[in-house]
Order: sequence, then C-alpha cells, then structure tokens
Amino acid sequence: MQRSVRNEVSAEEWEVRCELAALYRLLAHFKMTDIIYTHISARLPGDKDTFLINRYGVLFDRMRASDLVRIDVDGNILESDPSEKPVNRAGFTIHSAIHQARHDAKFVIHTHTQAGIAVSAQKQGLLPITQHALKLQGILAYHDYEGIAVDLSERERLARDLGKKYAMILRNHGLLTVGRSAAEAFSHVYYLERSCQIQLAAQSGGAELLYPSEEVIQKTADQWHERNNDVKYFQTFWDACLQLIEDDICDYRT
Repeated sequence: MQRSVRNEVSAEEWEVRCELAALYRLLAHFKMTDIIYTHISARLPGDKDTFLINRYGVLFDRMRASDLVRIDVDGNILESDPSEKPVNRAGFTIHSAIHQARHDAKFVIHTHTQAGIAVSAQKQGLLPITQHALKLQGILAYHDYEGIAVDLSERERLARDLGKKYAMILRNHGLLTVGRSAAEAFSHVYYLERSCQIQLAAQSGGAELLYPSEEVIQKTADQWHERNNDVKYFQTFWDACLQLIEDDICDYRT
C-alpha cells in the first residue's frame, strides 16, 4: 500500500483526490471496470493544466486518494519519484486531450464495458428508445476508432469530436463522459452505461423496437436538460451512491 500523501498536498487537492478515488470505487461497484485498463481523471485546482489519474496497476475497488498521480498535459509525472507511480499511456492521451480543451471538464471518465463497447460497434450508436437514453439526447458525441490511443495527434480529434458535449461514444472502443463535478460525470456515465445495457436487452428480444415520436423525444430531452443544469440533482444522486462504498475495508479517503 502506498503511504498517505494527505499531509503533503493542499486541502483543495485532497478533496479532489477523495472524490476521484470515490469515482474509481463506484465504477468497481457497478462493474464498469476492465480490470486495470480504463481510467478516470480530475483537473487540479489552479491555473496550470495539471490533473490526477490512477496509478497504473491498482484495482479500482482498492483505489485510494494517495494512489492517484499528478500529471500535466505534456505527460510529465509530477511526483517526487515518478517510477513509483506509473500511468497508462493511452489514458494520458485521452484525458490530456479533454482537460486541455475543456477547462470546465473537472472530471473525465472512460470505460470499456461489455454493453458500452457493444453499442459503440453498432452503426446507429445509441438509439432513442428509452427514457434513460433520452437523457443523453443533445449532449452525446461520437469519435471514430483510430487504434490504441497512444498517438498524441489523436488528441485534437478527440477534443474536436467531443466539442461542448458531456458524453461521447468512442467507436469500437468504449464510453467517455465529463462533468463539472464528480457527481455530474458519474451521473452521465451511469445513464449512458444503463442505456447501452437496456438497448442490447431490447434488441435481443427480436421484436420490432418502438421509437417515441420526434416531438416526445425532444420534450423528454428538454426535461432532462433542465435537470442537467441543476447542481442539486447531481449531488443528491452522488450522495446516495457514496453510501454504497462506505463499508469498504480499505477507506478510499486515505
């Protein structure tokens, strides 16, 4: 276990570390991990483009605030001994692209779930067939697959494709969401993942799918948009989810 860095960082950074560690634990709780091969990041307070990402090799259900690694958008590990805290190269490419382009994106979540990858491989992408999916209407983007994300030139296209939206399906790869808070980023990935799961379940039944009218689709999207602008909506959901990881043997806030 890594030593605690609580007394070595500011109170503001420690708070961000705890929220990011909680996100890792919640992805593990909802089985949205790919063992060690996906990542979540958080922008650090201040003017510089620096962020936190996971120490490569730590299981998500064991992630602690002290396991997180300070890194900048140029790939420099900002730790006293960088060899002790390696990071995933592809994770750096994806997350640095978003943090560099979107300063409002305080948290960035990337997943490789079975349902998410399956829908990412479907030509039509996410279908507007459920209330869950309509939450993403208007805030969901797509990015074409370019191979394992280790080519830094892909950062420009990742940022361009996401634009000002809050969720993105990485074709043939997985899912990505961003948020102005941990609560918002998690809410988006939860609904995107559930939408993918439900879509696959509906398709597996073999029956013809029922689509709401364009008028109802837009009405529902507008209703969700109102909630997406309500900080209390995200916070209430986040506070409830945190109760799911309160009894973990190793506290994420260490």
